Amino acid sequence: MSGKLRPSVAHLPARVYVPNSEDGTIDVIDPATFRVVKRFRVGLIPHHVTPSWDLRRLYVDDEGSSSLTVIDPRKGRPIRTIRVPFPYNLYFTPDGRKAVVAVERLGRLDFRNPQTWRLLKSVDIRWPGVDHLDFSADGRYLLASTEYSGVVVKVDTVTMKLTGRVHVGGLPVDVRLAPGGSVFYVANQGRGGVSIINPVAMKEVAFVPTGAGAHGLAVSRDTRSLYVSNRLAGTISVLSFRTRRVMATWPVGGNPDMLQVAPDGRQLWASNRFDGTVSVVATRTGRLLHTIPVGLGPHGLCYFPNAGRISLGHNGIYR
Repeated sequence: MSGKLRPSVAHLPARVYVPNSEDGTIDVIDPATFRVVKRFRVGLIPHHVTPSWDLRRLYVDDEGSSSLTVIDPRKGRPIRTIRVPFPYNLYFTPDGRKAVVAVERLGRLDFRNPQTWRLLKSVDIRWPGVDHLDFSADGRYLLASTEYSGVVVKVDTVTMKLTGRVHVGGLPVDVRLAPGGSVFYVANQGRGGVSIINPVAMKEVAFVPTGAGAHGLAVSRDTRSLYVSNRLAGTISVLSFRTRRVMATWPVGGNPDMLQVAPDGRQLWASNRFDGTVSVVATRTGRLLHTIPVGLGPHGLCYFPNAGRISLGHNGIYR
């Protein structure tokens, strides 16, 4: 909530790393000038830029090359690659002991040692489209969306076994634990809103319409609101955690996909998946501040460094 950076990363220059899925590049934006200051090639079909659990490295999920490109944020460039089958998304358990690779193409979650990247166990997810997830407050389980089946699954992170599921319909995508820790929010692109799930009963307890193509989620810096990108509507909705109602919907244009909140909470950054641009929105007013041209198919952009003690992965989920 404070927006303060961990001392180990406070000295690093602020940058926004944008993976361009269709041309295999990363654009690096200086958020002080809103200009692209660097571009470099990575593997094929990069989907997300993921901070490591200890915030020392960034990983690019190169699904088409079956690799992770490792970026040193001090140097702002790649330093090596790690062979991992078809990584679409990457997460870390809250205790930092396991990496979880969402292998959407093969229908499974791969639990790996985050130091050696040795496979610990694969959990087969028989419902197609497993791609986004978040962890319980104690880290003992996760909830993951299966986009093409309308199902959200529960997996025990200790035993690495599937333990539950709930059918929410539509096309569930991004997943986020509420700040209070009792429910999960799941963006549903097919239903145009957000499912609220009780993870103990594995039941949808509420649904909040937000807009066509509800896709990406981000928590406001004060933890009172959830930002929802409505990719097909070209809008971003602001949902209250307390009332579970939409307080505002901002017409920002484009097709906002994944979201990142700046450390001070005043800006919301969004990749426009089909426009080849990145949008910067003022969180106090919803006004579109900047539209920045980038490469083809920008996806899971990462604003780094950012506020938090540890990273749980994706494009920057912190605790």
